[in-house]
Amino acid sequence: MSAPSGDNIGAAGKQAEIAADTGKTLIMRGNRLDSRELFAADREIIIAHGEETYRLRLTSQNKLILTK
Repeated sequence: MSAPSGDNIGAAGKQAEIAADTGKTLIMRGNRLDSRELFAADREIIIAHGEETYRLRLTSQNKLILTK
């Protein structure tokens, strides 16, 4: 899943949708996104932020690890 960096947040209290290249739609409420939606299919996602790439992993103890 990759998207251009920057916020995709609607007005406070409103719902915004983020569509990934795969066609999956993620729902944001304000600036909140449920991690269960991110990790529904995999335990690791790739985040493109400008020129950098990061990995966000879900551990076996349900903790998040972000690495460059």
